[in-house]
Amino acid sequence: MSQVGAPRGRTCSRTIRSVALLTSGVLALPVLAACSSDGDERSKAPAAAQDVGPAARDRIADGGTLRWAVDTVPTTLNTFQADADAATSRIAGAVLPSLFTLDKTGRPQRNPDYLESAKIIEREPKQVVLYKLNQQAVWSDGRELGAADFVAQWRALSGKDSAYWTARNAGYERIQKIERGANDLEVRVTFNKPYADWRALFSPLYPKDVMGAPNSFNDGARAKLKATAGPFQLKEMDRADREITLVRNPRWWGARPKLDTIVLSAVPRDKRAAALAAGTLDLAEIDSPVAERITQARHNKGGGAGPQTGAGPASGARGPGAGTTAASATPSSAEENGSDEEDEEKAEAARESREKKTRALAKYAKEQKGLGGYVVRKSLEPAFTQLALNGETGPLADERVRRAVARALDRKKLAEAVLKPLGLPANPPGSHLALAGQHAYADSSDALGDQNTREAQALLADAGWTPGGAVKKDDGTKAGSEADAEKKKDKEKDKEKDENGSETSGTDKKKEDKGDKEADVKESESGSASDSDSASDEGAYIVGDNKPGRGAPLSETGSRVIAPAAVGQARWLDDADVNAQDRQPGGMAGAYAPGGTAAPAADSASPSTTSSASASASTSASASPSTSASPLPGPLGKDGKPLTLRFVLPSGPGSEQLRTVGQKIARMLDRIGIRTEITKVADADYFKDHVASGDYDLALYSWPATAYPATDGRPIYAKPVPASDGSLLVEQNYTRVGTDHINQLFDQAASELDEKAARDLLRRADARIWAAAGSIPLYQRPQLVAAKPAVANAGAFAFAAPRYEDIGFKDPAKSGPEQPQKSAGAKETAGATQSPEASPKESPESSPKESPESSPKESADESADETGNDSGNDSGNESAGESDEQ
Repeated sequence: MSQVGAPRGRTCSRTIRSVALLTSGVLALPVLAACSSDGDERSKAPAAAQDVGPAARDRIADGGTLRWAVDTVPTTLNTFQADADAATSRIAGAVLPSLFTLDKTGRPQRNPDYLESAKIIEREPKQVVLYKLNQQAVWSDGRELGAADFVAQWRALSGKDSAYWTARNAGYERIQKIERGANDLEVRVTFNKPYADWRALFSPLYPKDVMGAPNSFNDGARAKLKATAGPFQLKEMDRADREITLVRNPRWWGARPKLDTIVLSAVPRDKRAAALAAGTLDLAEIDSPVAERITQARHNKGGGAGPQTGAGPASGARGPGAGTTAASATPSSAEENGSDEEDEEKAEAARESREKKTRALAKYAKEQKGLGGYVVRKSLEPAFTQLALNGETGPLADERVRRAVARALDRKKLAEAVLKPLGLPANPPGSHLALAGQHAYADSSDALGDQNTREAQALLADAGWTPGGAVKKDDGTKAGSEADAEKKKDKEKDKEKDENGSETSGTDKKKEDKGDKEADVKESESGSASDSDSASDEGAYIVGDNKPGRGAPLSETGSRVIAPAAVGQARWLDDADVNAQDRQPGGMAGAYAPGGTAAPAADSASPSTTSSASASASTSASASPSTSASPLPGPLGKDGKPLTLRFVLPSGPGSEQLRTVGQKIARMLDRIGIRTEITKVADADYFKDHVASGDYDLALYSWPATAYPATDGRPIYAKPVPASDGSLLVEQNYTRVGTDHINQLFDQAASELDEKAARDLLRRADARIWAAAGSIPLYQRPQLVAAKPAVANAGAFAFAAPRYEDIGFKDPAKSGPEQPQKSAGAKETAGATQSPEASPKESPESSPKESPESSPKESADESADETGNDSGNDSGNESAGESDEQ
């Protein structure tokens, strides 16, 4: 799947104040970073297990070069700049200090390679955090890490000096001062107001030589780093060969890296299958179609596919030869020798077609042979894909319409379409601010309610969208020949519109005439017109009027308030549950979703437009009467205008998954009378020119998970405010939907040092985000990685940060039984989940289903030493919940 990289800029607006580019479907925060406490009960929803081919350090060979694919050669090595991307973060993770990293459950944990301790030592009158640095920690130039580095980074990112071109500075603006402690190894950080997410700061930590002056910050760290302090150091960044070379840091004081070299090769997503087949990569994130090819290749390699002669659909073959039989591949005598009826030109064309097909088959077969040398490691990526509803203008400015869209979606079916074919858990996210397995996770989706066609139709009716609303009404009554003349003119205009295709394409017109119940989709593509969007369900792709529902019981204040969960599960809210500012006219709703009036009966809207019996039967076949409703007789409208939403999707070869999901959503919306106009645009333009600029009604993109939702969630869901130049300051809230109350809850959570109380505030904020219906989480993205079987401790990391010094190649001479062993200086992380290999009794819900590549026959390729070690990915760090950090 392709990656969408977006900076954590604090000032992104309609005028695009900070640059955000689409390189895939995920908006990537440079550092994954949820507050937690050991005493708090963990979320019952399990995290997806990582799949990294774990091996103890003594079972890994010393030396070797790992060739690891990245999307691009980064334009900067400074993760705090707007054009930083995923490759920037990967390099920083290997060469720079990270004081806190993430464990397998997405919890921040102290990194003992850099910190002996870090804790809040004073809360009143000011919050003071004392960092005690590892006395061995030094920069590659020999200088010790110290307070001077902390001070330089704080001043660069505080936002007080506009000469620094920084894209993100959250948290640094809360620091009042930084000073040396009792000795050079102690750093005291005093905050001007409490900051719960203090662990998010100084990771990565840059040397003062980079952060100390605007020029060095802006330009000095774009192509090189003057000093590093990680297990590896940057040797070369070759833009011509599109490679970044990292080598062992000779001054590294921690566990000696197993690898000599890591080469990060920039290979586009659509070229990775060929690169893997050619054997030029050892590790690469891949799309679903490539994962299927690897699985098929290994299946064939193991003899499970049987004879492949004339491989047709029945054999499960894919690629250019799929569907080709021996008979069709063999030229007929007429094709070879010509015939009286066939001229020489047709015969030549037939021969060229056969030769082209033969070459394609040979190339595909050769690639499949190469792909058989890899395994697929899979988990759930710490990121979720959402449906974004632009609430700035148009029908979606009315919260009732947004809620209707949300209530029309079967999120479970959408998640299953993407994840079930991959054998991954397909549970739709219940939170915008955390994912399953994180301590901050709580399912708050009941603030909006589950899929319910009847409720969705009622909300639309309450908003004034009715089956007859698209018909224009005359302002006055005209009689006789004058009225007839007007009708004639209208007919002529309609005829011209149909001929010009300005309103409805010919295909769509035929659908209307036939009473087709499929989504009315008009596609205007700026990319390829031959995308096979419906080839598979799983695909492959990485913001009104607040009127209470009628008929609900009155509260003491006269408000009718109900959270429209499924019938029989509706939660009535007390007056205390609804904040006063959420009732302000024109404002967004709080954590409640008023119901609408009942939808007009299909047979009463128009005598000539009733749904067929078969359509009604199919509608109710899979849903109970309480949650389903008969399809409407036609599209809805109001004041002579049809209810049509512009659905913008990327058109590139790595976007199949988003387009497939988009089409499924369009069909679901069609059932409640909402038409969608799908517009496909080039991947390079999708995010910057459409999502970030607000040029869409509906869009699909992803947000990464974070361990610091109070800090990272606020710019995404904060209420947009007008800027001094007249533009709308949206930060990263590209849906343009928010409330003052949501803002206040985020601010309170960011300043709440009691972690349990902070989580409660965040869960309340999340409930209100659900109720506002600007962002609808659909599914957690799949994480698929192709790896050589010998690669150890690398692959689908899920939440955990890579531990670069433990990555390597398994030593074939040490393939016998082993005892689990931790890295040097390692300490078991509290509460960390085990890897799939270490948890054979793990429930199906908490780990991916066994895939073909992990079958017993193929497990030998992964080597027999995968026996339960946690791969060191978080064993070298200590949990953030330990007593010395409270």
